[in-house]
Amino acid sequence: MTLDAEPRTDSTPGTETSAAKIPERAPEGRLVYLLSRYPAVSHTFFLNEVLELRKLGFAIEVASINEPDRSRSSMPAVEAGEAEKTFYIKSQGAAWAAWIAAKTLLSRPSVFVRGLALALRLGRWDPAATLYALFYFAEALILGDWMRLRGHRHLHIHFCGPVATVGMIASIAWQLPYSLTVHGPDEFYDVEKFFLRQKVEHAQFILCISDYCRSQLMRIATPEHWDKMHVVRLGVDPSVFLPVPKKPNPESPVEILCVGRLVASKGQLILLRACTLLLSRGHSLRLHLVGAGPDQNHLQTFATEHGVPVVFEGAKSHDEVMHSLGSADIFALASFAEGVPVALMEAMAMEVPCVSTFVAGIPELIRDGLDGLLVPASSPEAMASALQRLIEDPLLRHSLGVAGARRVMELYNLPQNVCTLARVFKEHLRNIA
Repeated sequence: MTLDAEPRTDSTPGTETSAAKIPERAPEGRLVYLLSRYPAVSHTFFLNEVLELRKLGFAIEVASINEPDRSRSSMPAVEAGEAEKTFYIKSQGAAWAAWIAAKTLLSRPSVFVRGLALALRLGRWDPAATLYALFYFAEALILGDWMRLRGHRHLHIHFCGPVATVGMIASIAWQLPYSLTVHGPDEFYDVEKFFLRQKVEHAQFILCISDYCRSQLMRIATPEHWDKMHVVRLGVDPSVFLPVPKKPNPESPVEILCVGRLVASKGQLILLRACTLLLSRGHSLRLHLVGAGPDQNHLQTFATEHGVPVVFEGAKSHDEVMHSLGSADIFALASFAEGVPVALMEAMAMEVPCVSTFVAGIPELIRDGLDGLLVPASSPEAMASALQRLIEDPLLRHSLGVAGARRVMELYNLPQNVCTLARVFKEHLRNIA
């Protein structure tokens, strides 16, 4: 095989195609989405966004750093179909990475040198950081080579962590423009660790999921980059997340639902502490925690020691979450750090009254007292008081549920917001050769 051969245009080893199939120019609306993991049970909004854009005529292929978090046999059919079409970078293996590196060095040395030089700069002479940067460089070479073979000329990246580091290296090495969808909040807390300033400066354009998100990018970027930042909100499909009629039963415990990974930043321990206060005041409740994560054992221990009735339901599929929402009286999210949680949007769309925190972009979704209730993060007392208001006032639960659904319909409506996203893409992609 010569160094100019065109191996592996998809994730199947040994697949080859002719260079003659590469388009001279990428059609408008043709691009690659680069994601950390796809499909993923906790990031169904990736899937929904890609599917909606395709309905609007975009030709999108997905590259994922990591394999899905479930076997294909356990996925819904639409996710399994996406997994079959996705290019998985790490799955190509070390031998393939070495082959791509050698091929690129010999046939396109300028690509190799640009990528390696950037990786070494990102390493900052720290041995561990440099090692990681070299791994990202290897992944970037694989990604760029695959994009070239597929005739792609633009890369779009969700999140600003390591996945965007790979994307930035690929973009600079292969001289392909990229764009970002920035969610936050982790990269806002450690700008240097995530190379956020560099990613913003090199991006052709940036999509921010909230005004808060855009403000944090403006904080670290010079004004010359502000105009390329667009607020394009996430959303859910209101035709899918439909309200489920409920008949209040005063004899039954109030069902409180929380959906999110069991990690410290989601604040489930605050929610458990709030429940202990409610139980001490004589309220009957049952808490359902949907999600998995490293904090589960600690949360289970606390619940057992304090007699909090909790059902740990584990990670759930999209349909299973909808079923849980249909049975919930209240949705609660006590997060310390967030972007704008899609889980809140889903609950609001189904007219489940929500209690959350004054954190990041959440107040843009929920206006306290109008679309739901917001409390200071870290306060079990405030969370307990808000939950108590809803437990004691079914009419308030109903009115906030209806208002929350209206809020989602107006501002966090997925089909509408994807149309906004499509307009931004078309505006920027029409001039890419």
